[in-house]
Amino acid sequence: MKYGYARVSTGDQSPALQLTALKRDGCKTIFKDEGLSGATTKRPALGRCLKRLQPGDTLTVWKLDRLGRSLRDLITMLDSLRDRKIKFRSLTEAIDTETPTGRAMWQMIGVLAELERSLIAERTSAGRQEARRRGVKFGRKAKLSPAQVAKARKLIEHGEPVDDVAALWNVSRATLYRALAS
Repeated sequence: MKYGYARVSTGDQSPALQLTALKRDGCKTIFKDEGLSGATTKRPALGRCLKRLQPGDTLTVWKLDRLGRSLRDLITMLDSLRDRKIKFRSLTEAIDTETPTGRAMWQMIGVLAELERSLIAERTSAGRQEARRRGVKFGRKAKLSPAQVAKARKLIEHGEPVDDVAALWNVSRATLYRALAS
């Protein structure tokens, strides 16, 4: 039996193109995850699909990156499918693991996809470093200003209970202690 799997990363993306291609390829049952990044390990429809597959079945995806983001994840998944005697097809890349050419093509595309992700990560990291150099602050805004921390320190030194000082600025004791420690 032919099964299809479709995934879109955000809620405003439509899986229609993938679903049409999978149906045209003859997939009788199609599983789809919507609003889930490929990087996440929680893809419930993919999990249900993998459990349903039996020896001799074929799992088809519209594009290789719909199945997973990392080369290691893809290799592990496809090795598992092969061990279970389940065929795999990727329509966009024309990969069919039943043929030697398809297996070689899958490996080459996987390597190139991994390279692309690595380059994106490098550019993102370089952008963050440049932003830091320019003085851009990352992370959440501090709940207490330096003046509030100084005032809290004085109140505690003068015997005010920590709970009362924390309540004064509507923060938890842990937040107050972290602010005092920095």
